[in-house]
Amino acid sequence: MIPYARQDVCEADIQAVVDVLRSEFLTQGPVVPAFERAVAAYCGGAHAVAVNSATSALHVACMALEVKPGDRVWTSPITFVASANCARYCGADVDFVDVDPGTFNLSVDRLEEKLRRAERSNTLPRVLIPVHFAGQSCDMSRIHQLAQRFGFRVLEDASHAIGGRYQGEPIGNCRDSAITIFSFHPVKAITTGEGGMAITNDATIADRMRRLRTHGITRDPALMTEVCEGPWYYEQTALGYNYRMTDIQAALGYSQLQRLDMYVARRRALAERYDRLLADLPVVRQAAHSDSETAAHLYVVRVTPPRKRGGVFVHMRSEGIGVNVHYIPVHLQPYYRALGYRPGDFPEAERYYEEALSLPLHPRLTESEQDRVVLALRRALE
Repeated sequence: MIPYARQDVCEADIQAVVDVLRSEFLTQGPVVPAFERAVAAYCGGAHAVAVNSATSALHVACMALEVKPGDRVWTSPITFVASANCARYCGADVDFVDVDPGTFNLSVDRLEEKLRRAERSNTLPRVLIPVHFAGQSCDMSRIHQLAQRFGFRVLEDASHAIGGRYQGEPIGNCRDSAITIFSFHPVKAITTGEGGMAITNDATIADRMRRLRTHGITRDPALMTEVCEGPWYYEQTALGYNYRMTDIQAALGYSQLQRLDMYVARRRALAERYDRLLADLPVVRQAAHSDSETAAHLYVVRVTPPRKRGGVFVHMRSEGIGVNVHYIPVHLQPYYRALGYRPGDFPEAERYYEEALSLPLHPRLTESEQDRVVLALRRALE
């Protein structure tokens, strides 16, 4: 089976982890801060906060932006459920903005229309979570302009997009947002096993997220409500969580970060080769936004009628090709249907889902394996 994605772990990564295992600290040591500084520097952001998953990063980011019951948070329906669930953890209401049929990202045109309606009904969102699907940035400049006009905060879900660029600058610099989130799950460009990170240029937001990842506890006397009794003293100033990343995980991530540009370059080269090999097949590929340089996390094609995606999926799996589907629209999940969402609410996202197929794409994919993928797709379509 050729997997749709897989991690690449080298001897240097293993040695970095072993070094931590032999050190004084397995967690809450010096490696997590070093990894945070390195990622912030890579992205051009001021502050980085490492946590144990991108879901945790999304959660503490929503809390740091003071999302609360009665607030509204909007996101894309074509994403993993965590992009919406993070707002529900805070008690907020979640709504969705339909996707662009070409880029598969949140449609800024649909967003502007929805914001105008929401302004008239006094139901504007507190936070928008645009998702950089498959590693390609949303049109953040237009989103930033709308945020200024309608008064909402922007939280970029860049779980797919570390190593990508927008308007010539690294994704994660937070020029157009309050916070950017990355994922370090094994299928992503670099991995910490499980892990995530939040980047922000706002020192206050960064401090909130750091406290929230550690039970809401601070040891900084300046933040305490009582007189510090001694060097042992700490205070819980908020209801936080145990979302810390370990030094073991950070050591793996720091080592992998040194190869990030190489990984992204390889992914892009494979994606461009797919473009050439699939040019004569009846599939629709993700359109490239002129301002975006993709991190090429996924390679998604749309199998258009009268061919059926389900049949193509089964055929390719039978030939040992580990295709996948990203994603089932969030609003069609039973939990969100129970909140009132129904089929037909976001028609472009639903059309996308009926046709979407993710082909294998990862740095260890060989050209001969890629040829096998394309041959299997060609047979399946026939």
